[in-house]
Amino acid sequence: MAQINPSILSADFARLAEEAKAVEGADWLHVDVMDNHFVPNLTLGVPIVESLSRATKTPLDCHLMIEDPDRWAPRYVEAGAGSVTFHAEAAAAPVRLAREIRAKGARASMALKPATPIEPYEDLLPELDMLLIMTVEPGFGGQAFLDIMLSKIRRTRELISKHGLELWLQVDGGVSAATIERCAEAGADVFVAGSAVYGAADPAEAVRALRAQADGATASAAWACGH
Repeated sequence: MAQINPSILSADFARLAEEAKAVEGADWLHVDVMDNHFVPNLTLGVPIVESLSRATKTPLDCHLMIEDPDRWAPRYVEAGAGSVTFHAEAAAAPVRLAREIRAKGARASMALKPATPIEPYEDLLPELDMLLIMTVEPGFGGQAFLDIMLSKIRRTRELISKHGLELWLQVDGGVSAATIERCAEAGADVFVAGSAVYGAADPAEAVRALRAQADGATASAAWACGH
């Protein structure tokens, strides 16, 4: 079944606890952490993640768009994140970092910016629980989905199948009712949705509708046959 992770980057920051509760039917709550260095934006940090983890039953999926994740990622596990994503472009020692995240009890995930190919990281995939393909340039919410990323999603799904891995494949950026089926058909099974959820009149219903769309597309996708 497809997983839908609403991004609180699109929520009302003055009402984060309420906004988290509004999507408690979601699989994870996606938390974008930006440091104004790796990406040109500044958002939430460790104290907010600690507070959110106490305010919601939904597990937190922290996406670190920061420099020096080798130093900071373990802190987010300690703050209550159930999954921590670091960027391949920023990590000095990605295998060691993934193992440290796992050893602390969270799922380890690695993200790739749009221009970063998957192929050089093929040997790292067994060290991960999830791979995130950015379908926009990281830094700001509300951007238009990059269709050119669909082939990268397909190639990544082929590598996951080739190695027989139970690796989740997440997409983030411009995911909506208009794009989620193409992502699912290409091989994604975890979907970050920001404005498509928090911009809806009923965020919880938006989560259900997106999941149903993704599941429908996956059921007829070639990659999912016998999956």
